[in-house]
Amino acid sequence: MENYNSNNVSEYAYSGAYVSNDVMSTLLRKVYAWMFLSLVLTGFTAFAVSNSYNLLEMIYSNAATIWILIIAQIGLAILFSARLHKMSLPVGGLLFALYSVLTGVMFSSIFALYTYESIASTFFITAGTFGAMSLYGYFTKKDLTSIGRFLFMGLIGLIIASLVNLFLQSSMVTWITTYVGVLIFVGLTAYDTQKIKEMLLLHSQDGLTENSMKVAIFGSFMLYLDFINLFLKLLRIFGRRR
Repeated sequence: MENYNSNNVSEYAYSGAYVSNDVMSTLLRKVYAWMFLSLVLTGFTAFAVSNSYNLLEMIYSNAATIWILIIAQIGLAILFSARLHKMSLPVGGLLFALYSVLTGVMFSSIFALYTYESIASTFFITAGTFGAMSLYGYFTKKDLTSIGRFLFMGLIGLIIASLVNLFLQSSMVTWITTYVGVLIFVGLTAYDTQKIKEMLLLHSQDGLTENSMKVAIFGSFMLYLDFINLFLKLLRIFGRRR
């Protein structure tokens, strides 16, 4: 990629085409804006549910309810990822918002288990780490594709180990998966940022179209998941229980 100036307008050169800097800047702002709004929605939902005894009892007094919420989350994530290109942008945004709300419902137990101070401090640690790695992923000239494959395999292993530990209930496995998870999601933040940048360059050559906006909202979803999972792992390390 190289810089190209024409009529005082900076542009990116990508695969023989030029993408306006203004278009890239707008799309990147939307990626992080949608991600931020989704995090706010998740946090607000979690806090609201945690302060409602009736809702907490309805959710956590029945294991079936928890499993329904988990399955709904997974189903929404798969639907959003697989069908976004065929949805209208408003529908895609609505599904993203719904996923954020469901995540907030599942997060409600955090406010009951951990002190508000440790939740806030962990959030800022997560934000700082995420921000640093996202900047690295955007500006580095190193191709992170091979690292991304390695991290994806590690993620699959982490999921399997976590599922097995549901039955083993091993504290050692819990802590191993926690620290390994931190490393994986720190790395994925950089890799996903680089991938999002490449996708935006590829799909924004025609300007701000619905297609390029869908790429931006999908990118925000990827980074949202990285942030949420990194936060959960760090909270297990730094969180102080009530």
